Formats: sequence, structure tokens, C-alpha cells
Amino acid sequence: MLAAAVAGAVAACSTSAPATVDPTASPTRALTAEPAPSETLLPDDGATASAVGRLADGFPSALLPVPAGAEVLVSSVHPVDGSDLLDVSLNLRTEQDAAGLLEALRGPLVAAGFSESSPPAPEPGLAAQSTFSRGDGSELLVVGILDRDGVRTLTLGGQVRPTTA
Repeated sequence: MLAAAVAGAVAACSTSAPATVDPTASPTRALTAEPAPSETLLPDDGATASAVGRLADGFPSALLPVPAGAEVLVSSVHPVDGSDLLDVSLNLRTEQDAAGLLEALRGPLVAAGFSESSPPAPEPGLAAQSTFSRGDGSELLVVGILDRDGVRTLTLGGQVRPTTA
């Protein structure tokens, strides 16, 4: 019974008629993609700024100054929806030692009322690591410094109020 049902299903799916091909159809046309409207992946409201090799427009450099001799790799700043905060990030490279580099950021942040919290030891692979927060904790910055081949790479990210800049 099962064999008859399977044979019937297979017979219904196949045909003995030869396939027909339209010789006038262009195979290239069938394979060519037509541009179609698509949605924008990122909002284009002009409020987001990022830059390679310099500080992004609007970056709070008074609060987060670039240490002397450091090279900015990439930076960004954009407003956090529904708040008065800015989301900031900064990556830079320098030959300055890790302790001096962290101190160059610590000074302005502590002077602006931020508190520092450092782990007992940096995460594996990092030469230095620290977190700075202010007020209710909504302003928070995380700093990590990588030391490789005599060069330090600093990565900073977090949220600050633009009035603190």
C-alpha cells in the first residue's frame, strides 16, 4: 500500500514531456540585478559625527583631551536618544607609558567631578584599565590601554553630558 502511494506521488511530480527553452530569452538579463530602493541602515539626522585621524566634530575635548604626542586613530560622538547624554568613543596610539597615558585622562575627569574605579589588576592583555563615573552613574567612561611592541593603544568609550565638555 505504501509503495503504491509513493509511486503515485513520484509519478505526479514528473513528466515525460521534454522541457521547452525559449531561445529568444537573454540569459544575462535573467541574471542581472535591478537596483531597488532599500531602507537606510543608519539614521541620517546629521547628529552623529565620527572621524578617522582626528577628533569628531562635537567631541568633548575639554573633558577628554588628547594627550600630547598621541595620534587619534578614530573618534565618534552622537546624542543618546531620549536623554541629554552623548555617546563617545576614542581610540588613540602613543609611545607614552600606560601610567602616564591614564593620568593624562584621569586629571581632567577627576577635576570635573568623576570618580575612578580600577580593578585590582587589568584584564589579561591590557596594561591598564579604569572606569570613571559621575553623579547617578549615567555618565560612565571605560578606558583600556593595550601595550604592544613599545606602543600603547588607548580605547575609551561611554556616555557624558555635553555640558561637561
